Amino acid sequence: MVVAGSVAAQKLTKQEAIRLTLENNYGILIATNTIETAKNNKGILNSGYLPTLTANAGANYQETSTTTSFPGATIRVPVEGTMDSITRPRPDIEILGAETQRYNASLNLNYTLFDGLGRYYNYKRLKEQYNLTELQARETIENTLLQLFTVYYEVARLTENEQILEETLRISKERVTRSNYQFEYGQNTKLNVLNAEVDVANDSINLITTRQQLVNTKRDLNVIVDNELEKQFSVDTIVKFISRLEMDSYIEKSIENNVTLLQNESNIRISDYDIKVSKSGYLPTIGLNGSYGWNENRNPPSAFFPGNIGDTYTLAAGVSLSWNLFDGGGTITRVKNAKIALDNQELAKLQVEQQVKRDIANALGNYENRLKVYEIQQQNVVTNQNNFERSKERFKLGQITSIEFRQAQINLINAKTNKNLAKYDAKLAELQLLQLTGQLLNIEF
Repeated sequence: MVVAGSVAAQKLTKQEAIRLTLENNYGILIATNTIETAKNNKGILNSGYLPTLTANAGANYQETSTTTSFPGATIRVPVEGTMDSITRPRPDIEILGAETQRYNASLNLNYTLFDGLGRYYNYKRLKEQYNLTELQARETIENTLLQLFTVYYEVARLTENEQILEETLRISKERVTRSNYQFEYGQNTKLNVLNAEVDVANDSINLITTRQQLVNTKRDLNVIVDNELEKQFSVDTIVKFISRLEMDSYIEKSIENNVTLLQNESNIRISDYDIKVSKSGYLPTIGLNGSYGWNENRNPPSAFFPGNIGDTYTLAAGVSLSWNLFDGGGTITRVKNAKIALDNQELAKLQVEQQVKRDIANALGNYENRLKVYEIQQQNVVTNQNNFERSKERFKLGQITSIEFRQAQINLINAKTNKNLAKYDAKLAELQLLQLTGQLLNIEF
């Protein structure tokens, strides 16, 4: 029970591979972060619709010492003990360490009431940019899933080829044993034994080579799903194809769902908003502003005035209008260039639409062709299997040579490996067609 559980735990299903890829693939993680950036950009905090509020505060301190002289000035000084007075020069006035302090604080509010609708259309543009980023991320996911299944199905193909070559080697070893018995009893020559041993050597080399290819391809898959490089697992080799009726319905709606065309349409809308944003330069801008401030001055006494403290409170509000009647032609140029950009996007849409239709037609042709090849290869395996079984019986009876038997064996190997290749080629062609029709992320794998 433990061994069976261990083997089951090591199987990497298609659904699990998709989950690991979506969660861990670096390209998808980067695309997801880009979506988050676009989401932040389209938010109200980046729209320009909110006011700005700034706070300012300051403090100044000054310490001064002053000396005031009065050249030529005299004062009358009474003589102590008498009624007389004498004239003396007026003394200097010294003020040491006089402190001056100033404090201020203010709040300033600014709000744009109208900016020629530039803010309105820029907000819409940011929302459309977010939609475009989502489409670009979707394209990244689709391309990554195609890459995933290209490698996943290669692992599945090599796994089935390994099983075919193991069975081939087993049969070849049995042939060596039988040839040795026949040689010992004189029913065969040494040449037949040597031929059988050569075939065993060739089959062993083919098996070793396929196993190494399988190990390398599993490492490639581990990189895509971000597993440890040497992690061992098995894959699902069952392939199911979508019905033709369902595929036809996808093709009918391909123009509506193709991610490349959807991105082009998003770019057209963005270019249209660019024109409207540029045209906003023709209209005036109306703004509202308000402020509340406080100032306090602490002045020291001077030679002629006493010290004082003054507090001032200010409340102000206003409306401003700015109209750039002519900016040297900058707005006119921007509008013209935006119109040209829109025209280019519309031309690109026609070009891309034609290319997508061609790609879908080619992909559909490839898909139908590979399905037919797969059907033929399935029948070819049945035919070669029957031929090999008959050749095997006849070889045991000595009715055909070892060379003829080996040829029947090689034909069967080629038929089986070609069938595996055709099966996974047809499935990959189907996935490519589904991507072009915009349905790759909407199907069950």
